[in-house]
Amino acid sequence: GTAKLVNACGHWFLHIPVTFDVDELDNSQINHVVGIDRGLRFIATCYDEKGKTLFVNGKKVLETRCRYKKLRAELQAKGTKSAKKRLKKIGQRENRWMTDVNHRLSKTLVNHYGKNTLFVLEDLTSVTFDTTKNRRKDNRYEHSSWAFYQLEQFLAYKAQLKHSKVIEVSAQYTSQRCPKCGRINKENRNHSLHLYRCDRCGYSSNDDRIASMNIQYLGTEYVTGNPKPRFISK
Repeated sequence: GTAKLVNACGHWFLHIPVTFDVDELDNSQINHVVGIDRGLRFIATCYDEKGKTLFVNGKKVLETRCRYKKLRAELQAKGTKSAKKRLKKIGQRENRWMTDVNHRLSKTLVNHYGKNTLFVLEDLTSVTFDTTKNRRKDNRYEHSSWAFYQLEQFLAYKAQLKHSKVIEVSAQYTSQRCPKCGRINKENRNHSLHLYRCDRCGYSSNDDRIASMNIQYLGTEYVTGNPKPRFISK
């Protein structure tokens, strides 16, 4: 490839792109299936085939983003030339910080679950607008601007290097379905308490955990031969 010499923060770096082949993970080699629900309260809620749940708390991330949001609002209110210049620098700084968070998180997940792992994520392309417009105005920005897709990209290439892979499944009903009896009812989810309680079998748990359990189930369906697993409301 083509090398690039970069001067950053008083240091010189030589960036050299490298391309190499890696073996693709076959379904017969998959040992672990991990469902991952992405969000803000928990950046990632993971559920695996052993029934273990991993929560990645997003509190510190939200606090940092709120500080950036407040600072941007103050600079925009000033409207001066120097304020606009600083506003641009702050935006670049926040983007670098977000990228670093997603890099570290994707690396942690890949190392935690090891090789031959299938990471299952929701396809959020068709639900982003609907979920954003239904949120309160004061936290709509935090939800819509977080780099969920970037996290998926980072996880995908890091997983491939560890002989694992990432797939997307339909997000429909993953937060409304009871993972124990299969009942689908959106009223079972209490958003304010972050709790899901099934009105049929009585099973209850954290709503983010419920979503990750359902996503993980769709992953097992993929492994058994269903190329596009999804839930259907009867």
